[in-house]
Amino acid sequence: MRQLLIKASLFAIIYLFSIHILFGQVNTTQVVPASNNVAYSRDVSSESSIITALYEVISGESGEVRDWARFKNLFGKDALLIPTNKATSGLFSYRTMNPDDYINMFSTRIKTGFFEKELKHEVVSFGTIAHVFSTYETRESKNGPITNRGINSIQLFYDQSRYYIVNVFWCAESMGFTLPAASLQ
Repeated sequence: MRQLLIKASLFAIIYLFSIHILFGQVNTTQVVPASNNVAYSRDVSSESSIITALYEVISGESGEVRDWARFKNLFGKDALLIPTNKATSGLFSYRTMNPDDYINMFSTRIKTGFFEKELKHEVVSFGTIAHVFSTYETRESKNGPITNRGINSIQLFYDQSRYYIVNVFWCAESMGFTLPAASLQ
């Protein structure tokens, strides 16, 4: 009987210890990028450089292969790209994509050239986070007419060694809005 009581007590201690380990510690999960390529370290060294890299990597002529490894390197492991849209009924909504979903959408739907250029950005940062409002324009050829404009709301995380894009949430003028003058100056 005494041996059974000792085994039951030992089991209870192990059980409580494992619960403490599972639920009692502070979450110290590290942000792990899809890729951490040294060749792209300059892209993630500052708030401005990661935004510049984002626009550069998606821009190019029709049929031009994009550097999707570079694109993925910009993002944290749970990052989202969130376009807003307007249904034919006039209702607004949004959808979410991870970087791989975006690559698939881009690769299958963009049949023309696509050049996205930043016109202006505003950054607010504190500690490990930064928020960038980035006004952009798009064209189907590098020097062609502007086909759309809008604002990307980009959230960044800084882990003391590099920046990661956490979210890109955007709205385009093609949804029936006009960019405010302050977003263009």
